[in-house]
Amino acid sequence: MNASPPSTATDPVPRDASPPPPARIALLGNPNTGKTTVFNRLCGIRAKTANFPGSTVEARIGVTTRGSMRRHVVDLPGLYGLNLDRPESRTCKEYLRGRIELGPPPEAILVVVDATNLERNLILVSQAVQLGLPALVALNMTDLARRRGVRVDHERLAARVGCPVVPICARTGEGFDELFTALDTPRLSDAALPNGSDTPGATRWATATEAACVEENPTAVSRADRRTDRIDAIFTHPILGLLSFVVVMSGLFYTIFSLATLPMDLIELLFAQLGGLVGAVVPAGPIHDLLVDGVVSGVAGTLVFLPQICLLFFLISLLEDTGYLSRAVFVLDRLLRRFGLPGQAFVPLLSAHACAIPAIMSARLIPDLRQRIATILVAPLMSCSARLPVYVLLVGILFPRDPLAAGLAFTGCYALGAIAGLVTALVCRRTILSGSSPPMLLELPTYKLPSLRTALTTTMDRAWMFLRKAGTVIVAICVVLWWLSAYPTTPEPSAATALRTEASMTADADAAANLTTLADEIAGRHAIAQSFAGRLGRTVQPVFAPLGLDWQLTVGVVTSFAAREVFVSTLAVLVAGTDNVDDAGVLQRIRTIRRDDGTLVLTPRTAASLLVFYVLAMQCLPTLPVTARETGHWGWAFLQLGYMSALAYAAALLVYSGLGLAGVT
Repeated sequence: MNASPPSTATDPVPRDASPPPPARIALLGNPNTGKTTVFNRLCGIRAKTANFPGSTVEARIGVTTRGSMRRHVVDLPGLYGLNLDRPESRTCKEYLRGRIELGPPPEAILVVVDATNLERNLILVSQAVQLGLPALVALNMTDLARRRGVRVDHERLAARVGCPVVPICARTGEGFDELFTALDTPRLSDAALPNGSDTPGATRWATATEAACVEENPTAVSRADRRTDRIDAIFTHPILGLLSFVVVMSGLFYTIFSLATLPMDLIELLFAQLGGLVGAVVPAGPIHDLLVDGVVSGVAGTLVFLPQICLLFFLISLLEDTGYLSRAVFVLDRLLRRFGLPGQAFVPLLSAHACAIPAIMSARLIPDLRQRIATILVAPLMSCSARLPVYVLLVGILFPRDPLAAGLAFTGCYALGAIAGLVTALVCRRTILSGSSPPMLLELPTYKLPSLRTALTTTMDRAWMFLRKAGTVIVAICVVLWWLSAYPTTPEPSAATALRTEASMTADADAAANLTTLADEIAGRHAIAQSFAGRLGRTVQPVFAPLGLDWQLTVGVVTSFAAREVFVSTLAVLVAGTDNVDDAGVLQRIRTIRRDDGTLVLTPRTAASLLVFYVLAMQCLPTLPVTARETGHWGWAFLQLGYMSALAYAAALLVYSGLGLAGVT
């Protein structure tokens, strides 16, 4: 068998030419090769995400200043091949050929390959180096290869692929000095490579190349395989795998609740001090009230949850880097197929726990139209990061001093959303979206130690996205809410005036202070009740009264249709408007909001009802146009909004009524 079939690639550039070092490099690689870690090592957090024109396929663009010059690096999606009939494969191939613009065209290709699984990676390498661009191969995970008893002769590999090969370890940074030097001299391949469209020929060439370039220690490889098999016997078991998934997720949320308490308290203290500082500097008046009661209180009500969001993405990134999440995909694939969803749906559904919008966009990778629409319809039921502030507030009311119970409740919220999504998908696939389900192929990556650098970079990227949202959308909504809750101004009620008069005539300083505080509370509640926000809440409140909501919570629910996390900010603004702002944290003040009759608004019964409502409700209007665009019809978007709103209301009503029958207040 000829291991090197004749080349069909053309060579448009003379071999003796010395082109300048490339200023724009395309980063290419299979999934699970550590490509993202390489990108983060090259560019750090100085990156942005962009869509290819006319496509939902995304790429990250960063800048690296190491080496001889400043370079732009474009991190393309993970691919198994450039000739596959997949949107990302077609888009990336057209981009590398210069037919799709995403800024200036690439001048070179850096292909990341996994040293522990060379044969699979070589097919993409052979296709990439035949595109007419100078190329360079980064042989990643060399540390894992050594531990598994695998040694790759990178010089012989370079001769067979026709371009430089640099051994690296992206997790530790080993070999990156050599990689930056090699970036100056990528070259056009002069090797005899199989035709990119000749899949059998490419497979034979990859097998022969691995045999020629890889030496294995049979004892070490066998030991590593046995260790992997023992772990997989648990994580991929039909029953033990599901139990392991539940334990891992419960532990994750318990860790979030336990570790986030201190930084959350510090953020609350910081904003309390900031509010006092702004209040002391800015003269009394509308601007003072806007800054203190609107901007500071509203943003504090959202940013206080930043530690939990950071911990969530940090821990998920660690789990993904170890290779565990792929095992979770394998286990859950069996479950998904029973509900009519393909295995590919797990990726959008998992990413929906960050945000439903990119999750819906990524569902385009599902080839079957019916399965794709079903996935899009249920993706917003997965608990996204925007729900976290609401969950934290309400779970804290249900379990204020029990982190374990709070963690289990958090897990329950995620489980409820997932179960509702699966049941909804089953109903859709049995009715309006009926059809067969094609099989799915899944790769289980090698177990490895996670990269703290990658986890931190991912966390900082997500945190920055959250902060940008807090600095734009949430601030704007808080300003509008402050205006609605502050105007029109009304005279102080006679009850408050009488209390102030009594306080002025009371000799006891403590008693006078208590009377003044009570007068402030009465005056504040009266002012908000008569404001535009209060009138809106009272108008809509009868609709939500069966769920236990008063007019204040109703205002929060109505305003949070724009974005879920605005619910907490709304309550923070309403609380600030009572003028009873003491040293208590914003969450504590929200939890002690009272009705007009003096009873608590957020009782455990109401909190449980609201919690279920927010698990299932849409409450994210920006999702609707994305759904309409990806499905090709606004009817699917309105169906999504309608069924989720009805489901959330019915489930919350059931919980509130059931707890009432059980005697829970």
